[in-house]
Amino acid sequence: MKRLMNTLLGSALALGMAQAAVAETQGVSDTEIVIGSVNDLSGIFAAVGVPATNGANLFLDKVNAAGGVHGRQIRFVVEDHSYQLPKAAQAYNKLVNRDKVFAMMLSLGTPHNLAGFKILDPKGIPNLNPLSAAREMLSEPIDNKYTGFASYYDQAVAGIKYLKENTGATKVCAMYLPTDFGIEIATAAKESTAALGTEFIAETTHKPDEQDFVGAVQKLRSEGCETVVMALGVRAGITVVGTAKQLGWSEAKLLNTSAGFLEAVAAVPNGLTNGLYAAAGWVDLRARAAEPAPAAFIAEYEAKYGHPATGFAMLGYNAAETLVMALEAAGRDLTQESFQAGMESINYYSELLDAPIAYGPGDHQGGDEVTISVVENGLWKLLARQ
Repeated sequence: MKRLMNTLLGSALALGMAQAAVAETQGVSDTEIVIGSVNDLSGIFAAVGVPATNGANLFLDKVNAAGGVHGRQIRFVVEDHSYQLPKAAQAYNKLVNRDKVFAMMLSLGTPHNLAGFKILDPKGIPNLNPLSAAREMLSEPIDNKYTGFASYYDQAVAGIKYLKENTGATKVCAMYLPTDFGIEIATAAKESTAALGTEFIAETTHKPDEQDFVGAVQKLRSEGCETVVMALGVRAGITVVGTAKQLGWSEAKLLNTSAGFLEAVAAVPNGLTNGLYAAAGWVDLRARAAEPAPAAFIAEYEAKYGHPATGFAMLGYNAAETLVMALEAAGRDLTQESFQAGMESINYYSELLDAPIAYGPGDHQGGDEVTISVVENGLWKLLARQ
């Protein structure tokens, strides 16, 4: 009897300690894990934020319907910042201090994420697959930070390199928003000249809501630009391409990073964006629509939301898949430390992305490859992988 009592007391103590550990982990209860996102659902990058969060919800809804992760449901709380920094700061405060999120996922915007780090880092809250490829997404401390793909900096350098080697374009210019996002891409164009044998000759900076680019295009044309790297909003990037064609400037190669690598950009009517290049971290979804994994995802997404799936919907789905893999690997006793160990154990090939994804200690960037594509007949055509 004494041995039985000791066993029961030991079991009760262990259970109590496990429950106490869970209670001490923000955003984790016995039945739920709370994940947050500060996103653009109504601003200049809504064409990125809306499908990405939809894609994440598509995957998480399936996981929750199947019982969740280790018996817990995942609640995904998304706040809209409309690409406005003050609203982003308010949203981070709400999610961290009122909703008590365990982790953030798919938060959009370089300056917006950087503002969020001031709130996340002191509490060690993980930031997973932000919708920004800025190098600062892995700024110290990196233990709680995880990115999906190569940085804007690496994308821009890879794109400039490709264009130099394949078209002979050596005179490089930049059109960008003077934010952390835009400055990183312009800096890549400037700093890579020695390594690539190129010359940076001119730049123009722009406001998020700018719509008239005639003067800027004329300036860069007069400077003799051959490659123009763009770091603008989605609509602005399309307008620049149309303006250049209207003015008869066909010699320059216009280059986007992953921020402008959208199906909607390629599908602008009348072939307006034909010839536009992009350097990104994945292969376009629509160009692979006949392949099994993309076809299944497209059908599932369109059945739920009633409109076409996009590459960023695919990225949202994959981010949620990565999150769940890490939560499963972390085990039932979920803490920030066990989640980090779970993330650092992930290593797989994504058939949906057509890309390898791997994390490890000191390596919190999931994908390293840069893809180079060009718009051709309304689709992004893959040209190279670097």
